[in-house]
Amino acid sequence: MIVDYHMHLRNDREQIAHDTGAVSPFVHAARAAGVDEIGFTEHGYYFTQLRTLWSVPYQSERCAYDLEQYVDAVVQARDRGLPVKLGLEVDYVPGREDETRALLAPYPWDYLLGSVHWIDGLSVDGDPRLVDEVGVESAWHRYFETLALAAGSRLFDSLSHPDLVKIFGDRADAFDYSTVADAIAESGTAIEVSTAGLRKPVGELYPHPDLLRACRERAVPVTTGSDAHVPSLVGRDFDRARELLSSAGYETVTVFERRRRRQEPFA
Repeated sequence: MIVDYHMHLRNDREQIAHDTGAVSPFVHAARAAGVDEIGFTEHGYYFTQLRTLWSVPYQSERCAYDLEQYVDAVVQARDRGLPVKLGLEVDYVPGREDETRALLAPYPWDYLLGSVHWIDGLSVDGDPRLVDEVGVESAWHRYFETLALAAGSRLFDSLSHPDLVKIFGDRADAFDYSTVADAIAESGTAIEVSTAGLRKPVGELYPHPDLLRACRERAVPVTTGSDAHVPSLVGRDFDRARELLSSAGYETVTVFERRRRRQEPFA
């Protein structure tokens, strides 16, 4: 089975389009790419219902959309029998775990992606850049410490682009992934193998093979995603993702339904 569990519900001009009409182009693109099932995971900071979580201007300035409308659009498509799942990509905010859980509880999620994009007001993948402010070594350690906390919160079903800190090509020397892999394994959270990194300055998949092997040794389950913001990116470079999974010893991919998971062989 092939799943693309990371995409954002937009039109072909990458504009927000949280309506049922925007779902079909993604479904058609998935079929053309040989993807069996897709999941929509819009950024949580777009929605007014989650406004109290965000303190970074980048997030709060975008907080203008209705979460109910997004949920309804995906659920209606799901209920019509389309191979789509309802998800959300949620930025982890340390210390706000209980509030995050309470705000997300009313909705019929199939799964939730946890992301680390911001640390103490500094951006992992944008400006102001964390690596510029604290240096590469410190950025890497702070990023993976925060990712371990995100896993330990048990708020999320999977961690998206789990070594995002490498996005600009900056690398810590001889980084040891064992601590974060231990934390992820203990939490029971899955990690995402993402092809989005191939379209970023780093030019490689997330995560690094060493991190993925460390997770495989600890029986951490995996999901796959393209981080598509337009339909044409659905399933992009999934042959590379399957090669990485196989090289790490994975034989199955995680499929979610109403926050329950099962393993399916990936083809």
